[in-house]
Amino acid sequence: MGAILLKDATIIDATSKHHGKKRDILVENGKVVKIAATIPTNDAKVVKKDNLHVSCGWFDSNVCFGEPGFEDRETISNGLKVAAASGFTHIALNANTEPVVDNKSGIQYVKGKAQGHAVSLHPVGALTQKSKGEHLAELYDMTTEGAVSFYDYQHPIENANLLKIALQYAQNFDALVQSFPMNPSIARTGLVHEEINSTKLGLKGIPSLSEELQITRDLYLLEYTGGKLHIPTISTKKSVALIKEAKKKGLDVSCSVSINNLCLTDDTLASFDTNYKLLPPLRTKEDVTALKKGLEQGVIDGVTSNHDPRIIEDKKTEFDHAAFGSIGLESCFGALLGVVDVETAVQALIGLKKRFGLPCNAISEGVNADLTLFSPSTTWKFETKHILSTSKNAAMLEQPMQGKVYGVFANKKLVLNE
Repeated sequence: MGAILLKDATIIDATSKHHGKKRDILVENGKVVKIAATIPTNDAKVVKKDNLHVSCGWFDSNVCFGEPGFEDRETISNGLKVAAASGFTHIALNANTEPVVDNKSGIQYVKGKAQGHAVSLHPVGALTQKSKGEHLAELYDMTTEGAVSFYDYQHPIENANLLKIALQYAQNFDALVQSFPMNPSIARTGLVHEEINSTKLGLKGIPSLSEELQITRDLYLLEYTGGKLHIPTISTKKSVALIKEAKKKGLDVSCSVSINNLCLTDDTLASFDTNYKLLPPLRTKEDVTALKKGLEQGVIDGVTSNHDPRIIEDKKTEFDHAAFGSIGLESCFGALLGVVDVETAVQALIGLKKRFGLPCNAISEGVNADLTLFSPSTTWKFETKHILSTSKNAAMLEQPMQGKVYGVFANKKLVLNE
């Protein structure tokens, strides 16, 4: 690809000397070669957009597609195109496939399928064999093939000793262990948050206690073992307080929040729309306020779309029988910017890069170009026509959006939305 010139771009990057300034950015052979107030066009392809903003490329730490085994939900190829259109240059892909990605050949397979895209795919290997929670998977072998973390997607580790051993063993090769925050003996067959709305609607509840009990256990284990723990998708006020306290103690713990739990409450359940059947479940306004505050204070390290495509048969059924999950890549940025300012939003979308071992260079001359292009000022409503994923199960449908993604430049490829 020839030279690319981004014209009049406001740079949002707290680590760059150009932060908050409007600059021209010249990219050649995948590298940022010049940043200046004005750069002559010469032979470069010019990208000029309304209120163009540029930040380091965004990372989603918690994405599901389907391939291998559930290609009808989403293929890796189309999923990566969706990610690029949504402003992400890196995604961590969960292992909830068939077969489960729990060995090095599985890691090789998904990485091979992701070649040639602007978006980099980073495999998350299963923590236990077939994600059954009984025996540890081949963690070291998967690390050598490029696994960035280990997680049985939305399967809680019931056996505390197994998680203890995982945290101890993973230290030998500096691996990041994830533990889903839900105690299954408390959550049981719950469908939604246990509160007034679940009682009114006659739906079985998942108490906040199930999440908080599991987090408390996991933090005690981490304190005992050492190692690195990531708690994906916390959803309650008390969970924020628990992690804040653990960080104060010096424990090596990080966490994320799903965009759904940051923007929606269990009040939406009155419609019985199965797109709102999510894990973790949508909680109360009080929880949403605490999550937002936790994000702004840096207690919560990053926001994820928690992108989980499901085929129509999984959702067009009674609420009891419907699958949990929603797609979220396409609406993640627009929903996030509706609840926090632009600098907080960008930090939330790059905040977990270092944790997962990904580079996050300041926007400066001489670095590889890994950039997201967007406008923070465009307002719109998320509708079915905006869904690029194969599956259409979107919790954010009909929600107002703030900000528009123009595209990405990464891996020497420029991807622009129409």
